[in-house]
Amino acid sequence: MPEQKPSTAIAELQALMARLRDPQQGCPWDLEQSCATIAPYTLEEAYEVADAIESGDPDKLREELGDLLFQVVFHARMAQERGWFNFDDVARGIHDKLVRRHPHLFAPVTAPVADDPDSVKAVLTSWEQTKAQEREALAEKKGAGPAGVLDDVPRALPALTRAHKLSKRAARVGFDWTDPADVRAKVSEELAELDEALHEAGGRASPHAVEELGDVLFAIVNWARHVGADPETALRGTNAKFERRFGFMEGLARARGLQLAALSLDEWEGLWQEAKAAERQRL
Repeated sequence: MPEQKPSTAIAELQALMARLRDPQQGCPWDLEQSCATIAPYTLEEAYEVADAIESGDPDKLREELGDLLFQVVFHARMAQERGWFNFDDVARGIHDKLVRRHPHLFAPVTAPVADDPDSVKAVLTSWEQTKAQEREALAEKKGAGPAGVLDDVPRALPALTRAHKLSKRAARVGFDWTDPADVRAKVSEELAELDEALHEAGGRASPHAVEELGDVLFAIVNWARHVGADPETALRGTNAKFERRFGFMEGLARARGLQLAALSLDEWEGLWQEAKAAERQRL
C-alpha cells in the first residue's frame, strides 16, 4: 500500500476523546476512569493485537490496532487534563527517540558510527548503547544516582518475557554463560533441586518448592535465549497447539458418544495420539 499523507483521522479521534471526557456532557464511565483503571485494558488490547497478528487476518489486525491506539489517546487525554502532556507530546517524543536511536540514518556525517552501520548487529548494538545513555540521563535528571543495569524493565510484563529481558540485560555486562550446553546443565541442576524440594514437602508445592520451580523456569528462559528462541513466543505456540489438539479430541469423543470426564488415562492417550496423527497429515 502506498504511503498516504496525514489525514484528519487522528484529530477526529482526539476530538471524540475530549467529548467522551467532557465534564458536563461526557460519558459517565469514561469520566470516572484514570490511567490506573485503564491500564488493564491497555494490556488486554496489546495482547489482542498479538492474537490478530497470529490469525493472519488483516481486517482483525486493523481493528485491534485501532483499539490499542484508542488506549494511547485515552491516556494522553487524561494526562493533558492533569497538565502533564498531550497527544502531540507523545507523538513528538517517540519521533525524537527513534531519530536518536537510528544514528546510522539520521546522525551527522561526522558522528561516530559502527564499522558496518548497515548490519543488523551493528544497528542493535547502537540501539542498546543509546538506550543505556538515555537511562543514565534520566537517572541523573531525577537525582537518583547511576542507573542500574536492570532498571526500567517493566514489572507488568508477562513473567517469561520479563525473565528474558532481565537475563538479556545482565548478559550485556558479562553476567552470562558462554556456551548453551552450560545453560542446559543449569536446567538439569535446577530440576534436581526442585525434585529434592518436592520430596521434602511430600510432593506438595511448599514455598521452597515453588521457589525452586521459579528457578527452573528462569533457567529454561536463559536456555531459550542462548539458542535464539523467544520463550513467550514458544509457549504461545504450544498453547495454540494444545488448544487445537484438545478441540480435536473433544470432537472425536462427541462423535463416538464418549463422556470426557469418564475417559480413562489410556483412552485420553489414544485420543491424543489420534489428534497428533491428524495434525501431521494436515501439514
